[in-house]
Amino acid sequence: MKKLIIYILAVTAMHPLVSSAQNNVDPEARIKALGIQLITPTPPIANYLKAVRVGNMVYLSGHGPDKPGGGQVTGKVGVDLTVEQANDAARLVGISLLSTLKAEIGDLKKVKRIVKVTGMVNAVDTFTQHPKVINGCSDLLVQVFGENGKHARCAVGMSSLPNNIAVEIEMIVELKE
Repeated sequence: MKKLIIYILAVTAMHPLVSSAQNNVDPEARIKALGIQLITPTPPIANYLKAVRVGNMVYLSGHGPDKPGGGQVTGKVGVDLTVEQANDAARLVGISLLSTLKAEIGDLKKVKRIVKVTGMVNAVDTFTQHPKVINGCSDLLVQVFGENGKHARCAVGMSSLPNNIAVEIEMIVELKE
């Protein structure tokens, strides 16, 4: 039943006839309906901030795929991980980004739109399906925010990422005035 609800939410979030209604949906309620548990944001691993607010914009630093029970998804796509596993890891990064965003702004209803997502995939040099991996995060953002979750995006491959994480994603968010 839970998978059916998630499927229905995903399909309706991307349907043009439903898109205007999506703009009025409470993202906090969507997260709950999707069965997503936000996590306590992990502290930065160096001398930087996880989120910086400038005016009505929030810039989120690169986040990794934090597992709900602790630790991160590691490995190189094309050797250690399949596209599907990496897509799942990117979804975990989306949950981590939303967790940090909520900690920064207090309530996800303050989000006007997701502006940009930059996704980096730890992959072998012959790997070419980076967009399919980063879709894990992008699809989640549309499920949570509807049309306001659609964003500009970059999906690229890297020869390595910090601590061998599978995916790193950063995000820019516009807040309501």
